[in-house]
Amino acid sequence: MVNIDPVEYGKLLSTVNTLEKKIDSMDNDLKELLALANKGRGGFWAGMTIASIIGAVISYFGAHLLKG
Repeated sequence: MVNIDPVEYGKLLSTVNTLEKKIDSMDNDLKELLALANKGRGGFWAGMTIASIIGAVISYFGAHLLKG
């Protein structure tokens, strides 16, 4: 039979509880970072769309002004 030291067992439980809290905190932080990354990606594509539209309008008018 293995003898378990109650003090060492208590320290181990305390360490496990602390690590669980840290992991929960890291999980929340990771979810927030993912949400920010998704917002940034949406903003990037919105900016690309607007820049493409502006570029197309400038190209259209530039081509028609050079013909005329």
